[in-house]
Amino acid sequence: MKKGIHPAYRPITVVMTDGTTFQTRSCYAKSDRLVLEIDSKSHPFYTGKQTLVDTTGRVDRFNKRLQKSQQLRKQQQ
Repeated sequence: MKKGIHPAYRPITVVMTDGTTFQTRSCYAKSDRLVLEIDSKSHPFYTGKQTLVDTTGRVDRFNKRLQKSQQLRKQQQ
């Protein structure tokens, strides 16, 4: 390996959202401690508490566009 071109690969402590910690090695340069904001123990996808959020009627707008395109297809046939 060439000297001086690789980032520092050093041990860090990773802190999970529930407070558990483990040691690993990383190129993370900001600190020797990486605190996670979300992980598999708290992410809705993994916990099964996932909800569908309809923000500003996106589903309704999609359904309207879908109906229009289906009507246009029927008219063209």
